[in-house]
Amino acid sequence: MSPISLTKKSQEELISDKIYEDPRIELNVNDLTFTYNAKKEWAPILKDVTLDIHGAQLVSILGPNGVGKSTFIHCLNKILEPTEGAVTINDYPIKDITLKEMAKITGYVPYSAADSFPLSVTDTVLMGRHPHSKIGSLDEDLIVVEETLKLIGIEDLADRLFNELSAGQHQKVMLARGLAQQPRILFLDEPTSNLDIKYQLEITRMLKRLSRQRNMLIIMISHDINIASKYSDNIMMLLDGGIYAVGTPEEVITEENIEKVYDVKVKVITDAGRPHIIMVDEEEEVDSCSWEFGIEVGGCGKSGQE
Repeated sequence: MSPISLTKKSQEELISDKIYEDPRIELNVNDLTFTYNAKKEWAPILKDVTLDIHGAQLVSILGPNGVGKSTFIHCLNKILEPTEGAVTINDYPIKDITLKEMAKITGYVPYSAADSFPLSVTDTVLMGRHPHSKIGSLDEDLIVVEETLKLIGIEDLADRLFNELSAGQHQKVMLARGLAQQPRILFLDEPTSNLDIKYQLEITRMLKRLSRQRNMLIIMISHDINIASKYSDNIMMLLDGGIYAVGTPEEVITEENIEKVYDVKVKVITDAGRPHIIMVDEEEEVDSCSWEFGIEVGGCGKSGQE
C-alpha cells in the first residue's frame, strides 16, 4: 500500500471547485426577505427581492442611507442568512456551501477597515490568499500579492504597517486584499469612499477593466451617482426594501427615478454617452448680505494666476 494518503474532497469543496472553474457567472436571488429580528416581528429590511445577474460586469447598487444596500450584499455573500428566499451561484444554493468554500468564490471589501493591526501591508494583503493557500504555495501567493499591489499602485507601501496608514491608504490595501483573493464574484461596500477624486476614477475604471480581464462579476455599493453611471454596466436602485429600478445607466439614471428614490430634483444631461446628474436646489435663496467678505493667504497679495 502506498504510504501517501489522499484526502477525498468534501461535497462543498467539489461545488466550490465547479463554480470557480466554470467560465460562466450567474447570481440568482429568489424572493429574498431579511429581517434582523424575525422573532420580534420587526419590519423586514428587504422584502421579496428577486434578481438574476449573469456575465462578467460591473454592477452598482445605489440608494439613500438605510434602504438595505449593505444588508443586501451581506445576504448575497453569506455574511447574513436570509429570513426567507434563496441565493444561488451557477445554480448552487449558497446555503449548501461552507464559509471557507464561499471565500474561494466570493470576495468582500467592507466600507472601511475598522481593524487597525500592526501587520505589514504585504502580510495584510496576503490574508486574502488564505482560501487558496496550501502546503508549498507561499511563493505563488507572494507573487499574487506583489502583482496586486502594483495593480492598485501601492507597491511602495509593501513594508509599511497597516495601522500607520491614512484612511485612503487603508481603503486601497483592503481593495488589494479582496483582489488578491481572485474571486469569481467581488462585493465592495463603497470602495472609493475615502479616496480623492483622481483615485475614485482610477479605481472604478480599473474595476470595470478587471471584470473583463478576469471574467469576474463585481458588485459595488456607491453613493456617487455620476461615477456609477460613468463606469457601471448595470445599476440597481434600492428603495423601501426592494429594487425600485434596474438596468443600464441610461435606463436607471433618470430625473424621475432620482427624485423618487432620493427625494431631490436633478437635471440629467448626457456626458460622453452616459447620464450625468446636476443638482437642482429649489430652496436656494439669493444672498442679500450687504457686507463684504473674502479670504486671504498670508504673505500673498492675491490668489490665482496672472
